[in-house]
Amino acid sequence: MSTDPVSTGPVSSSPNGTDSGRPQHTRSLDVRPAGRSAVLVTLPTLDDVLALRAGLAAAELPGVTELVTGARTVLVRYDPDRTGPAELGTRLQAVEPLPPTRAAAGEPVTIPVVYDGPDLDAVAAHAGLSRRGLVAWHTGQLWTSAFCGFAPGFSYCTGDAGALDVPRRPTSRTTVPAGSVALADAFSAVYPRSSPGGWQLIGRTEAVLWSLDRDPPALLPAGTRLRYVEVGAL
Repeated sequence: MSTDPVSTGPVSSSPNGTDSGRPQHTRSLDVRPAGRSAVLVTLPTLDDVLALRAGLAAAELPGVTELVTGARTVLVRYDPDRTGPAELGTRLQAVEPLPPTRAAAGEPVTIPVVYDGPDLDAVAAHAGLSRRGLVAWHTGQLWTSAFCGFAPGFSYCTGDAGALDVPRRPTSRTTVPAGSVALADAFSAVYPRSSPGGWQLIGRTEAVLWSLDRDPPALLPAGTRLRYVEVGAL
């Protein structure tokens, strides 16, 4: 199957990179077929991914059935009885990228956290913060689920207060308990189940990140806003 672009055109730069706070159309949008009912949009940065996803969610393009984001991509699934790759590619160019908070609706999901993780002090020292300062940084901002991966319900979340660029552990733990609240690179996440992992653990929660009794099963699908709230006990 051909992977030649079905459409190219302007797309935003980082949503934080303009004086007006509105994304500017300064880059080419690379749209390629992905199977019989999807196109894949490749973008330069995660900020661009989040802005385009937010714009697509607000635009509600005819025939689009699902948006699946990655670190540098947006997979746009569609109903082939309602649209096609060429038509959809053209419509994608007209979508206005938006800062994610402008497109989000409803109250953020609340994640209660006990901040007693084994790596809390080490991460605070890396960031030049006190233990309490790190907790205040983590709880004092609005987070957005950028994309999901690694395990069902594992959401890579970005904050609006700037990243600390936390390094991963040099050696992964063989077992990380379910509900562990962790940091790595520019992301925060909660381990949905017990698994190996190399992220820095700063706390724990009883929030259920993945449940087949829920629709959707993921508590934090891409685009979901959330806040971490400190609690004394679970």
